Amino acid sequence: MFTAIASFACGLIFGFGLLISGMTDPVKVLGFLDILGPWDPTLAFVMVGALAVSSAGFAFARHRGAPVLASQCLWPERRSIDASLVIGSVLFGIGWGLVGLCPGPAIENLATLSPPVVLFVATMLLGMMLQEIWQRLARVARPPVGATIPEAVDG
Repeated sequence: MFTAIASFACGLIFGFGLLISGMTDPVKVLGFLDILGPWDPTLAFVMVGALAVSSAGFAFARHRGAPVLASQCLWPERRSIDASLVIGSVLFGIGWGLVGLCPGPAIENLATLSPPVVLFVATMLLGMMLQEIWQRLARVARPPVGATIPEAVDG
């Protein structure tokens, strides 16, 4: 229960940050991405501020040891860069550059009931579902690391 409340509070803080910084406005984001036109550097300041706050938070969490609302820390173990990470990043960047929205601001903009935003979120959810199906199929197609493949039995 406390984890859900903390998640909700973090989501509210994130949402207010997006609103206050103006990052829910696709025109503002596209202004940052348009480096050959009238470039708007405000998103860079938002990113630097977010990195500063999150870096301090992660440093505090690493030195704290045990988390407050969980039984253990779940730090990522994988640090490799593979094709799926690169392809996913490229697709995310293309979508962001075409529309000026990423998932957080898009969900926040659902409150406007703007047809382009609703369409964006619907297609984003469809893409997430397709990715989940793809991952499940990939897990079925290849055995887990260290698994032994049984030999065929002649009958």
